[in-house]
Amino acid sequence: MNEISNQQQSIELLQQLGLKEYEARCFVALARLPKGTAKEISEVSEVPRTRVYDAIRVLETKGLVEIQHSNPQQFRAVPIEEAAETLRQEYESRTDTLVEALTAIDPEEPDGGDEEITHEVWALSGTTAITNRTQQLIDAAGREIVLIIGRNEVVTEELLEQLQEALGTGLDVLIGTQTGDVREQVAEALPDAEVFVSGLDWLNSSPLEADDETTISRLLLIDKNTILVSSVHETNTGEIETEKAVFGRGFDNGIVVIARRLMATGLPRRQDPDVPEDE
Repeated sequence: MNEISNQQQSIELLQQLGLKEYEARCFVALARLPKGTAKEISEVSEVPRTRVYDAIRVLETKGLVEIQHSNPQQFRAVPIEEAAETLRQEYESRTDTLVEALTAIDPEEPDGGDEEITHEVWALSGTTAITNRTQQLIDAAGREIVLIIGRNEVVTEELLEQLQEALGTGLDVLIGTQTGDVREQVAEALPDAEVFVSGLDWLNSSPLEADDETTISRLLLIDKNTILVSSVHETNTGEIETEKAVFGRGFDNGIVVIARRLMATGLPRRQDPDVPEDE
């Protein structure tokens, strides 16, 4: 990535974190200068000089810029690490306030609100959102977690820690992986879990369509009631498109039984806590 691209990306990210364009441009300019006057900042940032003062005033209020009251005035950005922490705290504070405000809103009762939901299926997009939903479903587990890992990227320290906590509460945790190497990695981190190499070879390719580059990313079954399936598609250039998922709950017993049997493919029956001991 060249210097211009780095500058533009920095400006765009600062805007996403709440700064206006001129404020972001001035901060990026000061990040390149040891210190600068309004004229120098204007020249580097391409912000009109008359607008630099307004932008700097906001940046100072946010704790991102320091001012030396000389003649002419000099300005400098706080260290990048300090600025990042300041923005992070402000972002988290806004998020916390948003959660409080949304939680305080009285729910609107839809028509037919007393109707019992037998089953429901929803779609979700984006790795972050899908990872968060995966963690939420695991946290809600009360008996058993069955997770099939289709892509190595799914295995994170956060996921392993969460599964370890689930094991500590007495839940059955079954994890299927696509390779022996990943199995060893997961088994070492979770010695009390049943970890096996999945027999679902079709997770990484379609047996019917040779040009299908869709890969199952993760399969999750919670308490034989809630299912999540996510996948990614690899383009012709090798780029991975956005991860997408469907998840649902309240399925009838037959569908869940079949899904669990498929997901346990590769796990020896004697190691499956769902199989009675006398079988």
